Amino acid sequence: MNSTEKKTARPGKKSNVQKKCALALYSMMLPGFLYLLINNYIPMGGLIIAFKKYNYSLGLFQSEWVGLNNFKYLFKTQDAFIITRNTLLYNTAFIILGTLLAVTVAVMLNELRSMKAKKVYQTLILIPYLISMVIVSYIVFAFLSQDNGFINSTILSKMGMKINWYIEPKYWPFILTIVYLWKSFGYTSIIYFATVIGIDSSLYEAAVVDGANKWKQIRHVTLPGLKSTIVTLVLLSIGRIFYSDFGLFYQVPMNSGPLSNVTSTIDTYVYKGLTMLNDVGRASAAGFYQSMVGFLLVLTANMIVRKIDKENALF
Repeated sequence: MNSTEKKTARPGKKSNVQKKCALALYSMMLPGFLYLLINNYIPMGGLIIAFKKYNYSLGLFQSEWVGLNNFKYLFKTQDAFIITRNTLLYNTAFIILGTLLAVTVAVMLNELRSMKAKKVYQTLILIPYLISMVIVSYIVFAFLSQDNGFINSTILSKMGMKINWYIEPKYWPFILTIVYLWKSFGYTSIIYFATVIGIDSSLYEAAVVDGANKWKQIRHVTLPGLKSTIVTLVLLSIGRIFYSDFGLFYQVPMNSGPLSNVTSTIDTYVYKGLTMLNDVGRASAAGFYQSMVGFLLVLTANMIVRKIDKENALF
C-alpha cells in the first residue's frame, strides 16, 4: 500500500473506531435510560387518573371522566392547606439547617490532620444515613415511649414530669427536624468534603502568606470553593421541596392520629388516600399537584440563580 492509499485509509479507520466507541457508550447508557423510562416516564400516563373517578371494574380508560372535580374537592377541604404548609415549611427548614450543618461538618473534617481520624469520623456520620427509617422510628420510640422511654424514665421522672410524646403535636416539628438532620447530614457533608479536598492547596498557601488565619482561610477560600456545589445541591433540593421523606413523617410518629396536623405531608396524604379512603382519583390529584408545583419551583429557583450568577445555574 503506497502513502496515498494509507492517507485515504486512515479517516475510514478513525470513523469506525469512533462508531464503536459511540456504540459502547450508548450500550452503557442503555440500562440507566431503561430505568428512567420504566420508572419515571411511562408512569406519567397514569396522571389521567387525577381527572377520573376511578372504578376498578371499568379500568383506566372506561372510568368516568370528572375533569377538575378531584382537585376542587382537595382544595375545598383544609387538607390542602395543612399538607402544603407542612411539606413546604419542613423542607425549607431541612434545606437551610441541613446545608449549614453539612458545610460546617465538611469544613471541620478538612481541618483534621489525622487521616485515620478523618476516616473514622466519615464512617460514623454516614452510619445513620444507611439505617432504615423503620429502625430509626423504633430508636426514636425507645427515647420517647411514655412508660419506658429514656427521656421520660431517666430524665423527666427525676423532675416529677412525664410527657406522652405521641399525643403532643407541639414537640414534633422539633423532633422530626432533629431526626432528619441526624440521619441525612452525614451523606451531604461527605459530598461537600469531597469538594473541599479538591480545592487547590496553593490558594491556602497564598492566603497564609497574606496573613490569613484559619477563619479567614475558610471564609475567603473554602466557602467560595464550595459555592457551586452548595448552589447545585440546594437547587436539586428545591426541586423536591414538595416531596417529603415518607418514612420520616409516617413511621417515626407511628402514624399517630393526634399528630396529624403537624406530621401530614403530601406524600402521607396520598398514601392514606389510597390505603384508607381507597380514593385513587383524589390521591392522584394530590400527586399531580405535588409534581407541578415542584417543577415550577425548580424553574423559578434556577431563574433566580441565573440572574445572580449564571455560571452556577443548572440550565
